[in-house]
Amino acid sequence: MASVTLRYWAAAKDAAGTAEQRVCADTLAAALAAASPGSQRLHAVLARSSFLVDGQPVGLRRHDSVLLADGAVIEVLPPFAGG
Repeated sequence: MASVTLRYWAAAKDAAGTAEQRVCADTLAAALAAASPGSQRLHAVLARSSFLVDGQPVGLRRHDSVLLADGAVIEVLPPFAGG
């Protein structure tokens, strides 16, 4: 199983209570499920967020199809206001 880092931004950082979290997971779906277990607030933010894995956008791919390498970095980007 890969050890990966979740980096939280804006509302995700607030909901997680931290800027980064390390989890063990082989897919993006598994990493998101492992993120702050029991935090309904964070999981609500994750449900509407976009993700980058090692700088590459996940886009509309199914999260269980996005494989993670050991040391991968997942950027969690909630919707931003304005623009």
